[in-house]
Amino acid sequence: MPEGDTVYRLAIRLRAALDGTQLRRGRLNVPKHATENLAGRTVLGHRTHGKHLLTDFDDGSTLHTHLLMTGSWTVTRPGRYLPARVRPDVRVELGVRDGPTAYGLTLPVVDYGTTRDMDQLVAHLGPDPLRPDFDATLAATNIVAQGRTPIISALLDQRVVAGPGNLWANELCFLRGLWPWRPAGEVDAPSLVALLHRAMTHSATVRGAMQVTTGDTRRGRQHWVAGRAGKPCLRCGTVVKVVAEVSGDPARRRTWWCPSCQPE
Repeated sequence: MPEGDTVYRLAIRLRAALDGTQLRRGRLNVPKHATENLAGRTVLGHRTHGKHLLTDFDDGSTLHTHLLMTGSWTVTRPGRYLPARVRPDVRVELGVRDGPTAYGLTLPVVDYGTTRDMDQLVAHLGPDPLRPDFDATLAATNIVAQGRTPIISALLDQRVVAGPGNLWANELCFLRGLWPWRPAGEVDAPSLVALLHRAMTHSATVRGAMQVTTGDTRRGRQHWVAGRAGKPCLRCGTVVKVVAEVSGDPARRRTWWCPSCQPE
């Protein structure tokens, strides 16, 4: 599943294509909103909160989408169209007169309504490190409040902090030397949050840095532990371990760690 920094970069791309423009075509190809016609509306802007994307229009309405595991967006240049074979996958089509068209493909979540109602859909989320209103103190408080919950699980809970997914949760635990199952209430939450803020901001805003946590962009060396089970730790040489799923995680995501750098 794409993480918050990926969605943040997606919003930048969609802003360049659509913000401030009037739509010539605006279709939502999902049963709930199949009768909506967004043509004639002006795109005011794109916002993100964690892994959620919000597209605001000038009539006080907002489109809310989420990529989950299957969704993606593509933007075509003026006069260019999607191949016929992928047209059935289009869930959102936003086309500018004499301009680009943005297509949301196989999006599992497409909601549309008043901006107030769409904002309520994300009101349960925790602070987002990539938003200008990020509250680091609240994020640290939320982590500590998880008590005996393993820190790896707390970092995946979007109600605690919005944006980190499995890659960032694993890499942050390594970088802070945390055994992934250490109780969240026992970690140095302010330092962890400061690192999360710095790392995700760097990933989202620096060219070529997307989710490279080691500083090394060579294949197989971009991450400290994520995806490196059975390989030597890039710091100490100890074999990286993995377990099949995070405790209490319905998505059953894997957890990687270095037993030497992240002792129990």
